Amino acid sequence: MNWQAIVDALGYPSAGLGIMIESTGIPFPGETLLLAAAAWAAARHHSIVLVILFGFVGSTAGADLGYLLGYRGGRPFVERFGAILHIRAEQLARAELFFARHGDKAILGGRFILGLRTWGSMLAGMSHMPFWRFQVFSAAGGLLWAALIGIAGYVLGSNLPLLESIIRAVGIGGLTVLLLIALALIVAERRAVRRR
Repeated sequence: MNWQAIVDALGYPSAGLGIMIESTGIPFPGETLLLAAAAWAAARHHSIVLVILFGFVGSTAGADLGYLLGYRGGRPFVERFGAILHIRAEQLARAELFFARHGDKAILGGRFILGLRTWGSMLAGMSHMPFWRFQVFSAAGGLLWAALIGIAGYVLGSNLPLLESIIRAVGIGGLTVLLLIALALIVAERRAVRRR
């Protein structure tokens, strides 16, 4: 899919559209669309603040819709459509148990985790998390997520010529090696944290 064409057609609202769709529980690359919108803003010297604002509003509105779907439809809805979405009953039970224990942290940090970003709001509704509490953590996580992803996209968009020259100098093979080294360091760090 040509994300840049979507951003060119919709402008600033595209920054919030993808994450709004994703936050309702529909698998959709909201992060990619926000990154593209931020890069678009950088390339055309538009406002990154508006990109972040639209990303924040879209993430909060989508999360509220996801919460409502979970609260109203709940487990029967997910069980009915679980086969389509590749969700088994035991996975759902584990997710509900986890969410009952760590709902606040899951909503706040879930913006940065692909599956949780999509399903977190619905799980909050299903577990009948108080809406005001959900709203506080959802808004805080949404703002932090939109700011970090928006700024990253803006920096990348502002430095496209530099990135292109680095890729040409290092080559695709060198870039792949650097990414593999970074991935190995991340995995090693996570293993060390788990051992502690």
